[in-house]
Amino acid sequence: MTTGSAPGALITMGIEPISLNQRSRRILATLVREHIDSGEPVASQVLVRRGGFGLSSATIRNVLARLEKLGYVRQPHTSAGRVPTDAGYRVYVDSLLTRPRATRATSSVEAQVFEQIGGRPDLDTMISAVPHMLSQASHHVAFATTPSAGNAEFHRIEFVPLGASRVLVIVVARNSQVSHKVVELDGEVSTAELEQAANYLNIEFSGMSLAEVRAEILDRLSHDRVLYDRLMARALRMAQSTFEGIEGHQVSLFVDGTSALVDEVSAPASGITLAALGVLVRLIEEKHRLVSLLTQYIETPGVTVIIGAEHSDPNLRQFSLVASTYSDGRETGSVGLIGPMRMHYARAISMVDGAAQAVSRVLSNPSDSKPPAST
Repeated sequence: MTTGSAPGALITMGIEPISLNQRSRRILATLVREHIDSGEPVASQVLVRRGGFGLSSATIRNVLARLEKLGYVRQPHTSAGRVPTDAGYRVYVDSLLTRPRATRATSSVEAQVFEQIGGRPDLDTMISAVPHMLSQASHHVAFATTPSAGNAEFHRIEFVPLGASRVLVIVVARNSQVSHKVVELDGEVSTAELEQAANYLNIEFSGMSLAEVRAEILDRLSHDRVLYDRLMARALRMAQSTFEGIEGHQVSLFVDGTSALVDEVSAPASGITLAALGVLVRLIEEKHRLVSLLTQYIETPGVTVIIGAEHSDPNLRQFSLVASTYSDGRETGSVGLIGPMRMHYARAISMVDGAAQAVSRVLSNPSDSKPPAST
């Protein structure tokens, strides 16, 4: 597993390359790229023609034999070429992650994200658009998670009269997350009184997280009821009804492109069995399990790549996962792709990291949601 504390800064936690010189790394990288493109074992003659190494076929074969001995490639059949192992993919991916991402490619992805999410008023609507864009571009399963609902910072509460004794209660977090609920009152309340109540709560709870506000409301209603006049007590009860659904670790997950899995299985040399497909589909359907898995994998900010055997669940070892975190300046969420081990990692990493950076920009500066200038 590889993670990064920031774009371009990576920490490798997988298998470290053993005694691989620069020539061996270049040959391995070329073999991985050829296998990703063709899905077939790669022969030494192909590497001679396309690698530009200036080496003989015999020398290439000797290098491949050594890579096989070290566990970075394998030979499916005696007369066949080689294919990369999980460890071989890891060396290749780590080399991609340590290179600076192309500014133009990242800006292009950011521009697509801004086109999809620019100006969206709330977090869920905005984040739900990202997986669709990533899935359409990559033909893999794409996902995005919101920051933990309870950890988001409280921004404001509004009480909107709907007529008679019905009031719409709107809670807005700093990350643009919006919760709302219609409540029935035991009598009519004027618009001026509702504004006064909202102003009071906005001052009282400024700077708290949503979870802290929820706990504070419950505490005040249960212990200090006599300290509040009728209007303030009613304001707390209206707020309570809306905060009831906000738990400390609630995370929203959005997934798109599940149908792409069927295409992956039917594709030549996909390496994905129907049994593995079924496991992943069930994981996606039971979203809390996928959230738990992502929480386990994504330990630090930046890019995370999980390849094959690095999955904690053996049933998922025919897949790779590429994810990156975004931040609103306080809390983090994630966006990413799940696909076959033969995914185009360079493109996937660029797309996912670019999307995460774009979301961070929107959340950090919601009033200035403009795509980056092209370079």
